[in-house]
Amino acid sequence: MTEVTENLKHLYEKDYNLWILKTVNKLESREFSKLDLDNLIEEVADLSKRSKRKLQSLLIKLIEHLLKLTYWENENQKSKGHWRAEIRNFRQQINLELDDSPSLKPYLLEIYNDCYHKGRAIAADRSQLPLETFPETPMADLENILDENWFPFDSTQKKSN
Repeated sequence: MTEVTENLKHLYEKDYNLWILKTVNKLESREFSKLDLDNLIEEVADLSKRSKRKLQSLLIKLIEHLLKLTYWENENQKSKGHWRAEIRNFRQQINLELDDSPSLKPYLLEIYNDCYHKGRAIAADRSQLPLETFPETPMADLENILDENWFPFDSTQKKSN
């Protein structure tokens, strides 16, 4: 192993940002033999995991806010605008991620039920309502949940109908 590669390996442990900058420089200058390949491979493999974790987190937050909007009647008038804005924000972030990586859509389908139950538990914790207040099965399919124009009926809409 060359001294340059050893220096990069050491840099990875001591100054991650500088390691990235130097690695990019080596890639741009096509100095492939001077790369810290072990750590580079690990980092590239981790990119997919990060994207998946981000999507999972956003989906849980989206579901939490949809549930609060729909079932937390005592807080609805005060927080409705905030919740709707958060719902729109989470949807936009998820859809931007999916625009960049459409191959992650099946992953969202795979984790949807688990995310629903996590979002349901968080909604119950935040609202201090019994978990049973929120349906055990998802309120809609994933397509509706991600649709920027779809909102479930919230308590104010139910009362005016």
